Amino acid sequence: MSARRGGALAVRPVAGVPARVRAVDWEATGRELDARGCAALEHLLTPEECEALALLYDVEDAFRSRVVMARHGFGRGEYKYFDHPLPEVVTELRTALYPWLAPIANRWNTAMGIDVRYPDAHADFLARCHEAGQVRPTPLLLRYGVDDYNCLHQDLYGEHVFPLQVAILLSEPGRDFTGGEFVLTEQRPRMQSRAEVVSLRQGDAVVFAVHHRPVQGTRGTYRVNLRHGVSRLRSGMRHTLGIIFHDAT
Repeated sequence: MSARRGGALAVRPVAGVPARVRAVDWEATGRELDARGCAALEHLLTPEECEALALLYDVEDAFRSRVVMARHGFGRGEYKYFDHPLPEVVTELRTALYPWLAPIANRWNTAMGIDVRYPDAHADFLARCHEAGQVRPTPLLLRYGVDDYNCLHQDLYGEHVFPLQVAILLSEPGRDFTGGEFVLTEQRPRMQSRAEVVSLRQGDAVVFAVHHRPVQGTRGTYRVNLRHGVSRLRSGMRHTLGIIFHDAT
């Protein structure tokens, strides 16, 4: 599953990552995204894949940049953006997940009156990003220690934004850490904000809206704005893989 290559640990996907993505009940996932703006995908990665990815955090030449959140007012903790070439399992996840999410993204844009449509294949969407100068890879690893947290935010990196993204928990709650729940908030017009907390186990993923989503109201469809973050870690260490489908300027 892993091997040394070019001085860095290359994480290779075991057979079955695309099959696991295909096995997801995507009709139910679409309904959950429509209703709540997020949906859990269970057992997307194996424990061995999770542990190998978490170990990459200390392999410096696997990444293009490191962000210490406290320096920027983002919270506490840190994260690193992968450099090219991406770990194979990350590329496979991006490639396998995107075709199932693109129809949902297109349906949402139709409902919200947004003209942008997304192609069927992730490679074609990346080509669109790269033509606009968005060429830096955005998949990332996040590391949280005791009392670390991530403020509510949106991952917008340029003109072209794919409206759904995925976070995969690489650590096991209760064994590796406590606290550190994934939190999503929804700002609804003329109403108080709504919070959603998603409970995950090691290898589980959450797919969620990057920016906004359509909601059916009594007077038609309107947009709600969403932000996501992570609550305070009470003990241990938490690693997460972030899968963002658009690249950055």
